[in-house]
Amino acid sequence: MQTEINSGAVYVYEAPVRVWHWVNALSITLLAITGYLVANPLPSMSGEASDHFLMGYIRFVHFAAAYIFAVGFLGRIYWALVGNAYSRQLFTLPLHRPRFWKELLHEVRWYAFLEKEPKKYVGHNPLAHLFMVAIITVGGFIMLLTGFALYAEQTGLGSWQDSLFGWLIPLLGQSQDVRLWHHWGMWVIVVFVMLHVYVAIREDIVSRQSLISTMISGWRTFKDDRP
Repeated sequence: MQTEINSGAVYVYEAPVRVWHWVNALSITLLAITGYLVANPLPSMSGEASDHFLMGYIRFVHFAAAYIFAVGFLGRIYWALVGNAYSRQLFTLPLHRPRFWKELLHEVRWYAFLEKEPKKYVGHNPLAHLFMVAIITVGGFIMLLTGFALYAEQTGLGSWQDSLFGWLIPLLGQSQDVRLWHHWGMWVIVVFVMLHVYVAIREDIVSRQSLISTMISGWRTFKDDRP
């Protein structure tokens, strides 16, 4: 949603959205670190295995963070239904609007340093909007499906995890195939997070509109374009 505001502030992100954002960021960080260690275990330790439970703790943190991510995802869907218009951007894309594609191209050129002036948006700009939906919403859903399908192997046949997600393993071939999709998905999200942080800092500095502070206070501020 483009705004004609040149200066001032607009309340964009309600408290539940901001809380979800930071809790989600923490859970993704824990999932990425522990997921990497699960896929690439630490070197063996001396002594009896019963004396060391390091990998057990790592797996526990991974599973706990996964449940937090899942509950947060469901809560975010709920708030998209009852929150303001900006809370629904994570689940909708105006792909049918020519203006969206025109402004998307402008944002690509802006981030490539080919445009001199940024456009100002109250919510996500079109490029951020597209990637948030693709990576966080669609990607997050895929990670939940594959993650709980693998977790169902631990809880066993007949568990609710197996009943809801166990069908995915034979659909994709075998558990190792699901594991690969889950692992690749982690790297996609890790790369996205790095780009997301870079862009947020860059926009705060060069586009004269707030991003980082907006996800703390909820208010998006616009600096005056005039010299």
